[in-house]
Amino acid sequence: MRRNRLGSRGPELSAIGFGAWEAGGGSEWGHSPPEEQVVEAILTVFESGIDWIDTAEVYGRGRSEELVARAIAGRRDQVMIATKVAPQPEGSGFEAVQVRSACEGSLRRLGTDHVDLYQLHWPDERGVPVEETWDAMAALLDDGLVRSIGVSNFDRALIERCEAIRHVDSIQQEFSMLRLEDRDLIGWCGEQGTGVLSYGPLAYGLLTGAITSETRFDEGDFRGGEAEGGSLFARGNRERNLALVEALRPIAQRLGITLAQLALAWNVAQPGVTAAIAGSRNPDHVRSNAAVGDIVLDEATLSELEAVLSRTTPG
Repeated sequence: MRRNRLGSRGPELSAIGFGAWEAGGGSEWGHSPPEEQVVEAILTVFESGIDWIDTAEVYGRGRSEELVARAIAGRRDQVMIATKVAPQPEGSGFEAVQVRSACEGSLRRLGTDHVDLYQLHWPDERGVPVEETWDAMAALLDDGLVRSIGVSNFDRALIERCEAIRHVDSIQQEFSMLRLEDRDLIGWCGEQGTGVLSYGPLAYGLLTGAITSETRFDEGDFRGGEAEGGSLFARGNRERNLALVEALRPIAQRLGITLAQLALAWNVAQPGVTAAIAGSRNPDHVRSNAAVGDIVLDEATLSELEAVLSRTTPG
């Protein structure tokens, strides 16, 4: 498994991380996978070369963190943990006292005395200045409760406001062959010494080849129904995205890898990207995703993929 340094000051971590979004259930997927199945999937990291797990206080209202703790019990020193605090009303809040309380709550649920990477889950829209929040994050770092601090879903202006107080070790951003909007931001972060963890690198299943125009999702699954116009699964978008997947299929076949592995290998090869988060409740899928850590696409293949993207991506 290839390992990369997280920005200019962070630790080295595997090029593929395990995402525990589904762990603990949640309304986004319209179902709650059996907890034993989730724990089994998380346990796969120890045999696959993945050495970090990403979770958050809002995933299953803390249950995701508890399941991560259950899976890594007795082997905490073999894996890094990244978790997040969210603004109110969904999360604990971004006021200084709330950030510290949230971190302490995550530590209890995770059964550990420190978090390797603590992140702001998304920008606050309730008026708490990001400077107050980032000061609180820096204090957690100084007090040894966390080892690195980062942000998620932030833009350049917010990152620069944080940077004026304390270096931003990482940003977690949605990025895939079907979500290229933040490509410039990701490249800039890499130049600034801020590591980039991409989430949604498989476009929530679209880039695995397992979803077709006939696929129907469980009731409550965010991928179903008449999603908003910007959704990857909205009418029109879904068909266009599936056409891109079909254009990628012969390239994956020629390389002898799966579509998902091709999408992940492309992702971690992009300028600025440190690692990609790929979650699954299926241990075999975790192993397959982890194998991407040993796949390096050559320049000819990367150029071929860019040509496909330029032909199939609007605008």
